[in-house]
Order: sequence, then C-alpha cells, then structure tokens
Amino acid sequence: MTALWIALIISAVGSYLLKLAGISLPASVLNHPRVQRIATFLPVAMLAALVATQLFDSGGRYAVDWRTLAGVGAAVIALLLKRGFLVVFGVAVVVTAVLRLITG
Repeated sequence: MTALWIALIISAVGSYLLKLAGISLPASVLNHPRVQRIATFLPVAMLAALVATQLFDSGGRYAVDWRTLAGVGAAVIALLLKRGFLVVFGVAVVVTAVLRLITG
C-alpha cells in the first residue's frame, strides 16, 4: 500500500468522523449564534483553500492561471447572490473546467 492510498484512507475516515460528529451535535449547539457565524465563513475558507492550491503548478512554482481566477470570480458572484456552498463550489469548478476545455 502506497503513501497516497494511506493518506486517502485517513482523509476518508477523518471526513466521515467529522460529518458524524456534526450530525451528532444537539440542536442547542448548532443553533448557537457563534456556531452560526462561523458556519457562514466556511464556504469562503474552502474557496480560499481551493484557490491557494490551484495557484501553484506541479513544480511548486507560483503560477497565476486566468481560468482559475475566472472560476473564483464566478464563485464570488455566486456568494454575493447568497447561494449555498455546493452551488458556489460547483460554479467555480464548472467555470474553470469549461474555460480549460475551451482554451486547451
């Protein structure tokens, strides 16, 4: 078993446990104002992480790709329209993928 598979399995188990912990919390914790406020920032944090990882090429060098920035711009518009996380993330992915497909 390679290190990649080990990392993949650990990530999958960790994600499952995190999701299980989230749905196991009582409603009083989930409805707390601080938790609600933090939850509103999660899509922005995830989008920032996606951008940060995409701004480096396979050699570890900083490379600004206009298609990635266009995808982020589309995601920002979706955020401003108050769309959900999956829609925002999907918009960023689709716009970037279509632009990469078109431009080669």
